[in-house]
Amino acid sequence: MKSCLIVDDSRVVRMVARKILEEMNFNIEEAADGQQAMDACSRVMPDVILLDWNMPVMNGIDFLRQLRAADGGGDPMVVFCTTENDLSHIQEAIGAGANEYIMKPFDSEIIQTKFAQIGLI
Repeated sequence: MKSCLIVDDSRVVRMVARKILEEMNFNIEEAADGQQAMDACSRVMPDVILLDWNMPVMNGIDFLRQLRAADGGGDPMVVFCTTENDLSHIQEAIGAGANEYIMKPFDSEIIQTKFAQIGLI
C-alpha cells in the first residue's frame, strides 16, 4: 500500500484529503506545517506528499526545497495543493521540484486524475 503525507495547516483540508486518499487505498500521515512534514519525512519517506503553500513555521515552498536537498528527498512525488493559482507560483513550485499542482478547492476526481498523471495509480 502506498503512503501519502498530507501537509496543510487546515485540519478540515487534511480531513477531506485523508478521506479521499484512504478511499484510494493510501496509508496516511498528516503534518500541520513544513517543519512537521520534514520531521515525518526524516522518519519514513512517503511515496507522495500533498502539500499546501501557505503555512506557519515553514511554508510549502521552503519545505519542498529542503525535502529535495535531503537524503532520499528526490523520491516522493510532490503535489502542491493550494489557493495560489498565478503562473509565477506554479512555475516556482515546479522549478523547486513539485511534480504536479492542484487548485483548492479539490475533490476526489481531481486528486485521482492528478495522481494518475504522475503514475501513482
